[in-house]
Amino acid sequence: MIKLLRYLKTSEWILLILSIAFIVGQVALDLTLPEYLGRITMLVQTEGSQMRDILHNGGLMILITFTSMLISMIIAGLAAKIATNHAARLRGLMFDKVLSYTMPELNDFSISSLITRSTNDVLQVQSLVVTGLPILVRSPLLALWAVIRIMDKAWQWSAVTAGAVLALIMVAAAYFILAIPKFTKMQEQTDELTRMTRENLIGIRVVRAYNAEKFQAAKFLQANLALTNTNLFTNRLMATLMPGIDLIMNGLTLAVYWIGAGIVAGAAAVHRVGAFADMMVFAAYSIQILMAFMMLVIVFLLIPRATVAAKRINEVLETQTTIADGPGPAFSTLSKTRGEIEFRNVSFKYPDAEEYVLENISFKVRRGETIAFIGSTGSGKSTIINLIPRFYDTTRGEVLVNGVNVRDYTGQRLREKIGYVAQKAVLFKGSVTSNVLFGHSGSPSDPQSQVIEAVKFAQGAEFVEQMPDTYHAYVAPGGTNLSGGQKQRLSIARALAKKAEILIFDDSFSALDYKTDRLLRQALKENTWGATVLIVAQRIGTIIEADKIFVLEEGAMVGFGTHRELMHSCRVYQEIAHSQLSKEELA
Repeated sequence: MIKLLRYLKTSEWILLILSIAFIVGQVALDLTLPEYLGRITMLVQTEGSQMRDILHNGGLMILITFTSMLISMIIAGLAAKIATNHAARLRGLMFDKVLSYTMPELNDFSISSLITRSTNDVLQVQSLVVTGLPILVRSPLLALWAVIRIMDKAWQWSAVTAGAVLALIMVAAAYFILAIPKFTKMQEQTDELTRMTRENLIGIRVVRAYNAEKFQAAKFLQANLALTNTNLFTNRLMATLMPGIDLIMNGLTLAVYWIGAGIVAGAAAVHRVGAFADMMVFAAYSIQILMAFMMLVIVFLLIPRATVAAKRINEVLETQTTIADGPGPAFSTLSKTRGEIEFRNVSFKYPDAEEYVLENISFKVRRGETIAFIGSTGSGKSTIINLIPRFYDTTRGEVLVNGVNVRDYTGQRLREKIGYVAQKAVLFKGSVTSNVLFGHSGSPSDPQSQVIEAVKFAQGAEFVEQMPDTYHAYVAPGGTNLSGGQKQRLSIARALAKKAEILIFDDSFSALDYKTDRLLRQALKENTWGATVLIVAQRIGTIIEADKIFVLEEGAMVGFGTHRELMHSCRVYQEIAHSQLSKEELA
């Protein structure tokens, strides 16, 4: 929790110091109230006292109370401002940090856990700062100051007050021992509930198609009940805490009056009024001491859950990316060529995996060539593609872009050269235009014509121009208001609008019909401004005209050449071709 304080700004530290100053002033005011109570008690018990003196002291007590209330409101406002700004900054830092993560880090944290950490966990920390900041400063100060004020009173009162404080600490310790494991478990169960909710919403069509609503509801009920039971346990603990504290407080008051009665009765007649006044003052101070410890106990019960949340936040913020930016290639090492890619004896396996996904892959692609990768599912096609933009790093060997090892590039510099279309088309909430220009660096001189051109090349003009508002038409989050083929074409348009040196299509024609596929390939061939094109595909028809085709099987390259060459020399390619196309089509 303390680690998170380093994210406070200077202005917030100033507000914190200011709030501490207000708290000190409030404590000083509150501790004067018992003194005025003692004076009023003396005046009431003393013959000849004037009513105006009693009213004067009573009026001062009312003024002090209202002043203390006003200061308390100011402190609460300052604490809320500090906590809210701190929470907003933590969320921003976590968002930026997650954006910097590479695939290994994202695989370590589940998506549901990252969502919970950036929302619920930050809220726990924020709540502790709002509630705990004033109390953690005020309560120890109030208790210490009050103890100093009563040190000269009867030792019996001090002893019984110390006993009450000790009892309160013992009760709090018992609650800590029982509650801390449950708070840790509660955060993990919240992760699981978030994961299940997200999974169910994303897969709602599949759930309905298989009539699996009851099955999903049963899974959710199980996770929900687990979280409910944990919450009930902790809340029941909290529910029994307050009656226990009330019992200790009332017992202390009773003990003070009981002991005070004996002291007053045993005092000489002339000192009885003073002894009675001392008893009233001590009772007020002892209650303040116990209240201070009670508030500390309540805050300490909030601390375990906030501490667990803070630990989880720190895990996100302190996780170092395994794929760090390179220093950037030296000017002397930069090749004059653009769009050149080379793999040198590349082997790759995923973290903690025993077997290699790719082994000894070597090839070179020159600018303007169209290269295709084909093979059975799991043969390593997408893995090869993911090594170029450094979504993963090679286990052995080198990947070079324009003659420079990709490890020497900064991530931004490397990816500026690449237009990437993933296997699953991903669109963002906005418009057709905002999605197509999503990856465009800088401000294009004529953005609208650039969008129209890219959508036209991607064979999407027909459906876009029929949408309401055409190129400014609304796109729902994830592109849920578009079909699979429409989403793929807009994703392709986004890559084309970037006008990058290298275009990567990772099985991104799968949702297109054969006619659209053919027209798109023709448009790519005619309008890719000399860019290098890499295509991962399952269909022979998509790659039949590629300059070079790489055939993969179980992570090894088993064939390389044009379509005609592979039909004569590669058994794996022949099997794929004959399973998809007739002899006439192949001819």
